[in-house]
Amino acid sequence: MKRILLLLVLAVSLYAADGNLRYTITVEKFKNQAGWSGRWNVGDGFTTMMTNALHESDQFIVLGDAEMRNAAMAEQDLATSGRVAGGKKAPKTGRLTPAQLLVRGSITHVENTTKKSSGRLSFKGVSLGKSGGKGEVNITFYLVDSETGQVKASTEVVGQSGRSGMSVGYHGSKLGGLTGDLAGFEKDNVGKACADAVGQGIEFLVKQLEDVQWEATVIMAGNNIILNRGSREGVKVGDTFVAGEIEELVDPDTGEVLDYDMTIVGELEVTKVKEKVAYCKLVSGNVEKGMTVFPK
Repeated sequence: MKRILLLLVLAVSLYAADGNLRYTITVEKFKNQAGWSGRWNVGDGFTTMMTNALHESDQFIVLGDAEMRNAAMAEQDLATSGRVAGGKKAPKTGRLTPAQLLVRGSITHVENTTKKSSGRLSFKGVSLGKSGGKGEVNITFYLVDSETGQVKASTEVVGQSGRSGMSVGYHGSKLGGLTGDLAGFEKDNVGKACADAVGQGIEFLVKQLEDVQWEATVIMAGNNIILNRGSREGVKVGDTFVAGEIEELVDPDTGEVLDYDMTIVGELEVTKVKEKVAYCKLVSGNVEKGMTVFPK
């Protein structure tokens, strides 16, 4: 039996804007620069917690980490090699969803003072007791724009096992060897400190969305105006958008895009939404296929 993310998701929702338009995001492995080697792999464990919590927050379109995506590409390569059956079940190439945002970071300090008590918890066959005491982790977060590779925002958080309202339990292979009953792991101080840090990290990421430009593209115009964004990205019936032509202002010396200049030519209102597309009516102006769309 597995129970993941209770008060953490509720706490995140308090900071999230209602009807937020979602961005694709992936979590890179967090580096264990603290040199801590406890009962489980703190870098892998924290990455697992962060990925799952982002997904449960419902504020992002969460993609697999680098290991998962590499595994997906390996399956695609195998499907095109001619060594496996083809047909509709074979994964197609060129369909991986790109990440607009990357989350990465480092665990710079881990403190774990424990008091052993009875309980059923094991690590690679060694019986361990439940622990009291205190756990604390210091973690640096970076939010990176995948298009430019630039760090858009960063923060440092201190997760503490004794902080209320941010408790989440993890167990099994995802933590690199920690097994046993869920109640046992919930007594793991470093795990609870990491859960607290995850909550702070997601709160930080959600707040950064106001400074990230959300956009879509008109993929069909005429009687039916269709956008390449849908309910998956948080688009709803009644949402309004502006459409126009984008001109990039490019630095001739570096090739870096310095800014965008948009000429608005029309306004759209969403009338029907599917998972990955939205159907719109023209409110004013004129809209053509290929135009860029921004929230009004």
